[in-house]
Amino acid sequence: MTTLTLSATSTATAAQPSRNLLRDIRIVMARELKPVLRDPFSLLFGMIQPLVFLALFGPLLSGSMGGAFGDGVWQWFVPSILVMTTLFGTSTTGANLLSEFQTGAHERMLVTPLSRSSLLIGRALKEMVPLFGQAVVVIAVMTPFAFDLHLGGALIGLALLAVFGVGLGSFSYALAIAVRKQDWMFWVVQQTFLFPLMILSGMLLPLETGPGWMRAASKFNPLSYVVDAERTLFSGDVLSSAALWGWAAAIVTAALGLTVGIRAMLRSAD
Repeated sequence: MTTLTLSATSTATAAQPSRNLLRDIRIVMARELKPVLRDPFSLLFGMIQPLVFLALFGPLLSGSMGGAFGDGVWQWFVPSILVMTTLFGTSTTGANLLSEFQTGAHERMLVTPLSRSSLLIGRALKEMVPLFGQAVVVIAVMTPFAFDLHLGGALIGLALLAVFGVGLGSFSYALAIAVRKQDWMFWVVQQTFLFPLMILSGMLLPLETGPGWMRAASKFNPLSYVVDAERTLFSGDVLSSAALWGWAAAIVTAALGLTVGIRAMLRSAD
């Protein structure tokens, strides 16, 4: 009887940190979402922006490289737009932090009992809330235009983007801490890395027809594996090697991002 009691106590104790982390993430997400909900215009604009890319860039792809897309240009390009939206949203997570340095809100958050990782995960996942809304709008608009929806694969693909977004958001958070005394450097570094990552991922144009050095460089770009995985998942093939490589890239990015972000946060509190 005593052994059973001790075992139950140990299990409850082990589960407690997980429950606390989830609670802290919800608190941070709710805090970060409040300004977004108070400004519905920016949320609405975020919903429309992916459609603008689809309307203006998609026909160019279809007209100039229509034969390069096995399942159709929209089956290839719609997942790319969702990855791009995630990339733009989570990579700017640190920008909001820069304003909090000026108001002292960041220091007040650090003295709360919230776990350090929840500050990173909650901020990054906040960016995923508009993404889910954008995904619904994009899929609803594109379905009549020969876009074939595989709901199970699409949901798994969005979950993969959430994991990858946590890593990107954490790196953005760490960058904001590093340049907080010269906040203009945040945008210099962010833009310097953002566009090469996009181009070398094959997100907007196929890399198969590009020079060999670009194809070789893409092998070292984690975003390229995520893009390939999203296209595979949205086509309904959830167990493909591309999907597995995408999950591996997302998990590694999240682990590295959280490690770098938490260390930067701890140093900022010194």
